Amino acid sequence: MNTRRHLLLSALVPALPPLRASAAAAEAAPGFEVQYTDAQWRARLTPPQYAVLRQEGTEPAGSSALNDEHRAGSFHCAGCALPLFSSKTKFDSGTGWPSFWAPLERAVATRSDRRYGMLRTEVHCRRCGGHLGHVFDDGPRPTGLRYCMNGLALAFVPQAA
Repeated sequence: MNTRRHLLLSALVPALPPLRASAAAAEAAPGFEVQYTDAQWRARLTPPQYAVLRQEGTEPAGSSALNDEHRAGSFHCAGCALPLFSSKTKFDSGTGWPSFWAPLERAVATRSDRRYGMLRTEVHCRRCGGHLGHVFDDGPRPTGLRYCMNGLALAFVPQAA
């Protein structure tokens, strides 16, 4: 990531404290406003949502109905309902996942992800720690960032008429 974009990203999204891999360990991680036991998360989420939000999984490319969501509104965390992204920042990245060029202020947190032999920046809900996806530095202006999110981690809320 180039230095200018890295500085911009650092200003937009504060670093998330390291999370442990297991759901049981993650539920014990301090610092999140919304915390549930593993059993409570499983009861609140569908099995596919749980796999993405709590076990840092990835949904198949092109599988999210949110790819085709073009109404005015906001995209919220499917785990805790925190507003994360405005529809004004959504764009078609051609990747098969809902993509945004910026999150809402104080909505997300990030951490380094070195899995799969590469360095990526993982994006989490700052309120519940739910895994949302990754951010890359190949997005459109004005930020040059692409927040590539799992649709299962999001809930769309249409703007009131």
